[in-house]
Amino acid sequence: MTEPRVDRSGGLVGREDELALLDRVLQDARQSRGGTVCVTGEPGIGKTRLAGEAITLARETGMTVLKGRCIATGPAVPYRSLTEALLSLARAGGAPPTDALGPYLPVLGRLVPEWAIGDACDRSPIVLAEAVLRLAAACGRERGCLLVIDDLHDADPETLAVLEYLAANLALLPVAVVATLRDTPGAAHELADTLAQRGEAGLLRLGRLEAAQVHVLTANCLGCPPAELPVAVSDRVLADSSGIPFTAAELIRGMRAEGRLVRTEGRWRLVGTSRAAIPFTLVRAVEQRAERLGPQTLPLLSAAAVLGRSFPLSVARRCAVPDDHEPAGSLRSAVVDGLLVPDDERGPDWYAFEHPLTQEALLDRLTPADRAELADRAVAAMNELDPSLPGPWCLLAARMHGQAGDRRTAAVRYLEVARRALAGHGPGTAIAVLHEARSALGPVDGSDIHLPDDAVPAGVRRELLETLLLALADDGRLDRATEVAQQLRRADVEADPGRRVELHVRLAWAAQVAGQWDVGLEQVRAARELLPEGAGARDTAGIDVVEAYLMVSTAEQGRIGRSEQLARRAIEGAEQRGDHALACQAWYAMGFATRGRSLAESDRCFRRTLRMAAESRQVSWHNHGLIGLGSNAWLAEADLDGLHHAHQEAMRTGCVSLAHNVGATLALDAVLRADYDRATALLDGSRAETERLQLHSVTRYALMVGAVAAAHRARRPQLRAALARFRTSGGNESREAPLVLGLAELFCALLEEDHEQAAELAARLAAAVPPDEENYFHLAGSHGLVLLLSVLAGRADWAEVERITASQAGRMRWNRQFVGLARAVLYGREGRPAEAVAACRTAQADAAIFPTARHLGLRLVADAAVADGWGEVRDWLTEAETYFHHSGAGAIAAACRSRLRSLGASVGQRRTGTDRIPAELVALGVTLREYDVFCLLVERVGNKAVAARLQISPRTAEKHIASLIGKTNSATRAQLCDFVADFLAAR
Repeated sequence: MTEPRVDRSGGLVGREDELALLDRVLQDARQSRGGTVCVTGEPGIGKTRLAGEAITLARETGMTVLKGRCIATGPAVPYRSLTEALLSLARAGGAPPTDALGPYLPVLGRLVPEWAIGDACDRSPIVLAEAVLRLAAACGRERGCLLVIDDLHDADPETLAVLEYLAANLALLPVAVVATLRDTPGAAHELADTLAQRGEAGLLRLGRLEAAQVHVLTANCLGCPPAELPVAVSDRVLADSSGIPFTAAELIRGMRAEGRLVRTEGRWRLVGTSRAAIPFTLVRAVEQRAERLGPQTLPLLSAAAVLGRSFPLSVARRCAVPDDHEPAGSLRSAVVDGLLVPDDERGPDWYAFEHPLTQEALLDRLTPADRAELADRAVAAMNELDPSLPGPWCLLAARMHGQAGDRRTAAVRYLEVARRALAGHGPGTAIAVLHEARSALGPVDGSDIHLPDDAVPAGVRRELLETLLLALADDGRLDRATEVAQQLRRADVEADPGRRVELHVRLAWAAQVAGQWDVGLEQVRAARELLPEGAGARDTAGIDVVEAYLMVSTAEQGRIGRSEQLARRAIEGAEQRGDHALACQAWYAMGFATRGRSLAESDRCFRRTLRMAAESRQVSWHNHGLIGLGSNAWLAEADLDGLHHAHQEAMRTGCVSLAHNVGATLALDAVLRADYDRATALLDGSRAETERLQLHSVTRYALMVGAVAAAHRARRPQLRAALARFRTSGGNESREAPLVLGLAELFCALLEEDHEQAAELAARLAAAVPPDEENYFHLAGSHGLVLLLSVLAGRADWAEVERITASQAGRMRWNRQFVGLARAVLYGREGRPAEAVAACRTAQADAAIFPTARHLGLRLVADAAVADGWGEVRDWLTEAETYFHHSGAGAIAAACRSRLRSLGASVGQRRTGTDRIPAELVALGVTLREYDVFCLLVERVGNKAVAARLQISPRTAEKHIASLIGKTNSATRAQLCDFVADFLAAR
């Protein structure tokens, strides 16, 4: 039900329709139909006032309100407005909803320190955006939540990225976002237009007031009914203000103070007819307003205006009155009069102009020489007060140096700000700062490193460019970062080679994270070319460890051995450097590389990672070590305790991407155990989120698991759709491609009794993933299922079985079940039935927790067991037939029944199970056996193929197809196949 709108037309002139629109947005949010509105317009047009009315509406209906303001002093502080918004919740005593936030609570600790529990949390801006989204949704789950971001045009790049993320993901959440921004070119305006074009946000452009509206506004300011106000008064206000509400209000105050607007005989009237043009009218009004507050107020406000809309009072005082005798009364008067407001989020020393036009008006009255002088005083004041230039002071100093004409020092300060932003995980802010430096100092690119002596020194320009490269790499802009690296390499032949090596290493890491392994290896090669002859492990450690990670993703022969070699040398070099983080990386890479050869050795490496991470408080690498150990235990014996612990720790410490990584592995385990409900819950809970968070590798892994789940249930249409999604995500070139081939496609072909296709897939897998320790696709099949098929086909003998049995991968529990069956088949062929039975029993024990694989394995070896006279084949096939019938794998269930009959067993027809048939087909009279045929026709196979896979005669298959043609009103077999494809695709 739509709630009644609150009428606020008397308090907000000329914005009734706009307020009604915001009211509807708030109502939608309370009904979990969230949305974003960007309120745009020129300065003084009433954007903040309108947002304030929306806040009042929200609070009156019980909504949670979070409000933050961006400031022009930035972008030195990433997420400033979001921090302010969340701190308002913390100050109000609102405890974060830990049940809804999970691993995202530590991430929010980056904005609200008291919510932090360590420094291990994910530092991705996208992860932080998801954390803000979850917090807002949790705060609004009862009555909705309103997030207001004021002055978005002054936002840092990270805040803009969060807003873009929020706008794209609010549709089903109880959250409304209102952002105000100037209608002028800039990053914020481009974002607002982009969101509007995508349909993810509404644009609410505020226009100037018309004559009738200015009349009402003037009457309200003067405290009289509109009918009693002479039109001549409001006409003058309209002419001088051009219908801008803020300007109009300032002019009315000025006219009253000057005596040009007086009240006589109970009515307001104008005295005199002088008129000044805008903006001088406003400048003069603000100037006179300041002068009335005392002789020191105007100098103080002028100095503050040079510093910015938000400014440190201590610096402004020293700029205005160097002898520091400025009375506190001037500040208090300016605050009381509404010119200034305390900036509580910055601290007790910070104040801000209530409106940006006030600052701009004060700046307009200053000459360039005045501004330069005040800027020079500001620099001296900051250096005297705190030479370390903490927080936003450093960027302020850079700007003041630039205004004072000291470009060299300005460049040094800009460089320091950018480096601080990078250290604080704000690469977007660092890029924005460097772009500002470019505007103030000239281009920062590879073509201008060597400039005349009176310009910024070449060394400083080089460092600015290097910092830009690092910021671009950290921000994921790999192509642009590579271009900058090439420019730097061509132009800067005098740079320190060691520093250039570090830049290439940083780019290589960025490429590794982005999955662009070839680009990463190119950067590695470029770094090695810069090393001095005879460089030792200490010099190569950074290169070695990133190459160790990159190597395992290539197709090079011997890549795993090469990765291990590089990791060993990186460990040596990291220890020589005393670099604990690098050592943790290297030990983890070593554990990963040695996994295929020895899980025990791999465990030792991961334990070393844990120990070093604990000693050096590297919490993220501690989580990596836990995941490594948990994964090894799972591979060895399907033991989940370690993975569950690793998952809990990643969640607790806010390592979101690691938590999703472990969750995807747990989903695969659930599929292998045929616990499809658990697998679905794990996948559904994370797939959309990992896509939003751009965790591409985790998303691909989850898509692989989805394909395996469809295959293990013999659901060919769902498998086909899952494979399409996997390949669209770049899956064919990914690490998961062999797992899809073996665990999904090969498995499904076997469950469909399509042994010809299975043989082809097994051959492809064997060629792509040889069963040696030079790969890490341990569960893909080369060490288990493919071996069993090769033994059954007579292509593998004892030598191959013993070789795989002796390998680490062959001893992993998932593979052992198939290796054991292969041994049983070979024992049977040699006339050793007792050993065959013993090997089979061992295999079944290993397979006990993998029911689908267990029954498939016994079905595969049944013919060999019958031929060689060993095993309880009838019991196996009876159990398998029951399992596959109830799981919906019709083809293999039918094959089990057919083989039982050939063995003389009495097997009844399975006429039950019609619940598997969709209701639409039941209504057409389709029988269970016809439905089995129906499902195979999506592949457009011939009658003989249908007959072979269902263990029926071609003649019977032909009859079923003819019956289906009639029941579906298809004219031909081809039309029937089209009908089947459309029907199954729609389900």
